[in-house]
Formats: sequence, structure tokens, C-alpha cells
Amino acid sequence: MSDAGAVSAGKPSVKRAEALNLRVQEIAAPILQSYGLELVEAVCVGQGPRTVIRVFIDKPGGITLTDCEQAHRSLSPALDVIDPFPHAYTLEISSPGLDRPLRSVQDYRRLIGKPVTLKLCEPIQAQWRLVGAVVEVDDRGVTLAIQQKKTTETIRVEFDQIALARRKVEFS
Repeated sequence: MSDAGAVSAGKPSVKRAEALNLRVQEIAAPILQSYGLELVEAVCVGQGPRTVIRVFIDKPGGITLTDCEQAHRSLSPALDVIDPFPHAYTLEISSPGLDRPLRSVQDYRRLIGKPVTLKLCEPIQAQWRLVGAVVEVDDRGVTLAIQQKKTTETIRVEFDQIALARRKVEFS
């Protein structure tokens, strides 16, 4: 007897998890848009009755508790209709946070004039990390204004050169 069945009876496959995340995103995005909210990400974590669907939302000016409540009240029945799990699950709605990873062109555009930190796949001018203000964004990359000692240098970085990007949060 092969133990292949035991493997498939364990954790859900990565492909199944990705498909489920995508399905939740397809359901959530238009509902959230109707309230002026943007779906940043939806992820399913955990197993069995400990499964959690985490939905991260945003909007210009930031998310309020009322936004999260409204999104929860709207998404919960919609997800119950598609019934993603044969068991109970928990739905969490929250803001992705100030320093969330930047994933889309829209994320970068929203930060024009604001500082970001880029970790690079390969060094540019011997630097693995760049910190600068977003000057320009297009579909292929971003231009940063990097403050040097007495000058400001602009550097163009293609999106495929970026390993991780985050807004640089500054507290005054």
C-alpha cells in the first residue's frame, strides 16, 4: 500500500490554497469597490475550523473601523454563498498597515512624493537597498529621488529589479 494518500490527506496543496485566495479575491474586490474600498490582498491560513480568511483593504486617506465593519458585513454573506470550506472559518478585515509591501503600480503611484525603501535583486551602483522619494511611476518601473550629501540623484528602477518595496514610515 502506498502512503501517497496520507500525503494528500494532510495540508492542502499550494495550488489549492492559491486558487482559494484567488476565488476570495474575485468575490471580494467588486463588493469592496462598491464602497470605495480597495482590496489589497486576501489570504487563507490555517486548517479545519481554525481556518482564517484575512482580507486587507485600503482607501485614500486610510481605513477606519467603520470601513472594516462595513466590509465584514458585506463580505461574510457573499463568502457563505460560495462556501469555501466544509467547516467554520473566521473572517478578518483589516488595514494592511503603513509599511505594507508595495505590490502594484497603484501602490507606488499612491506614494508619489513620499519616501520608500527598495530592497533589490541585484545591486545598483553597489547598493542593495535604496531609500528615496517616489518621483515617477509607469507600468515598468519607478524613479526615485535619492538624497546624497549635498545633491539629489534620480535613479530609475525596473519592477523586476525589486525584491521588496515598502513605504518608509517617518514619525515626527
